[in-house]
Amino acid sequence: MSTASSSPVRRLDRKLSAVLEGRYSPDDFVIADAKDADMAFGVTAAGPVPGKNGRHRTRAAYVEAMRAQIDHGRLDIVLTSASNGERLAGDGSLGDDVTLAVRANDTTDIWNPRGGGYATRPSRPFRTADLAEVRRFCDLVLYSVTFNNDLDHDVATLRAYAAFRREAAELGLRHFLEVFNPNAPAGLAPEQFGAFVNDSIVRTLAGVTTAHRPLFLKMAYNGGAAVAELVEHDASIVVGILGGSAGTTRDTFELLHRAERHGARVALFGRKIQRAESQLDLVALLRPVLRGDLTPAEAVRAYHDALAAAGIAARRTLEADLEVTDPALRAE
Repeated sequence: MSTASSSPVRRLDRKLSAVLEGRYSPDDFVIADAKDADMAFGVTAAGPVPGKNGRHRTRAAYVEAMRAQIDHGRLDIVLTSASNGERLAGDGSLGDDVTLAVRANDTTDIWNPRGGGYATRPSRPFRTADLAEVRRFCDLVLYSVTFNNDLDHDVATLRAYAAFRREAAELGLRHFLEVFNPNAPAGLAPEQFGAFVNDSIVRTLAGVTTAHRPLFLKMAYNGGAAVAELVEHDASIVVGILGGSAGTTRDTFELLHRAERHGARVALFGRKIQRAESQLDLVALLRPVLRGDLTPAEAVRAYHDALAAAGIAARRTLEADLEVTDPALRAE
């Protein structure tokens, strides 16, 4: 996949080059904090305020959490909405190593207002962000698609993606491609999602030339075999996994460990980071798991030790937090 950029070479670009050139080591694994949930959940995006039933963290607190992660120095990418990305870029929060990425589109399957029902209907392409405005402060965006085995909706999705690629190329914007599992599948069983999504990705990208191809993918973990199949099929496709629901701390580390083992080279975690009792302590333990310095279970114990040392109350007992609850992980 293309890694051409008009921006200075950042840590992200060095890591992707190492992956594509066959020089990968666990230190080249790309870690992203996906803090773009305001485009999906609205007020509830930043998560609940601990001990304050029904109250949620403010936008200011959400942006401050982004700044803290950037200053922490463990991230390669921070993914935000256009409005929050503009704020970070404008106030000097971004350093030389962390790459800002902005969500370019907000398909209807991510619309999750309280009381809403949009996400139960077949995904439709939609974009709030103005790419020309985004390009003033950012050169990397996420573009999202969802295929449902529904001809009319899937054709509309692909047409919108083609139009986006042309516009992005004209503006000098790079992108990575998010491919969600079907949200309203037509004639597909959940156990078919992995093969259906893999085939849809390869079929879609087969018609895309180098200059318009995504830097990497962001997709659901449909089991190690599905990840390995895609990685083995085309070494030019850099596979990244999304975090999905918050789950347990063991789910977070286990997902990272298994995905990397099967060939994923990027992790983009949203709620898994945002809903942690200590976001910085959680992120600090991701790289040791990738390096094999800690097993997922050992990382959970280290995380609880860090919470105790900081005087932060854990939401779960250690025993409960060591449980694997994610269905995709439990199925293996």
